[in-house]
Amino acid sequence: MRFENRHWIVFDYSEISKINFEEVCEYSINTVRKSLDGTQVFVKWEGDTTPASVAGLSTYSGPYNHTQIKEILSNSDWHSSDSFDFDSTNNPDRPHIPEPGTE
Repeated sequence: MRFENRHWIVFDYSEISKINFEEVCEYSINTVRKSLDGTQVFVKWEGDTTPASVAGLSTYSGPYNHTQIKEILSNSDWHSSDSFDFDSTNNPDRPHIPEPGTE
């Protein structure tokens, strides 16, 4: 399974400057996905050890597995019912989160 060692954490955007982007899968502040109101973001990492910059956050929830983060991102805080689209080729602000084994 492609995502079995991947973990996600959701936190307040106000803490984004605390993230060391060399420790997570996102490349920069410009590649994180924000909630619709812009107050929340998430990052992901590989492996069982939580990156130091992530562990230092004070406003986080998680970590979550793939199934859990998909559930979170499907609620109205992260998408509007008329624009739900995880296909990053059509909408770069809403990255594709594939099902395990489909890539």
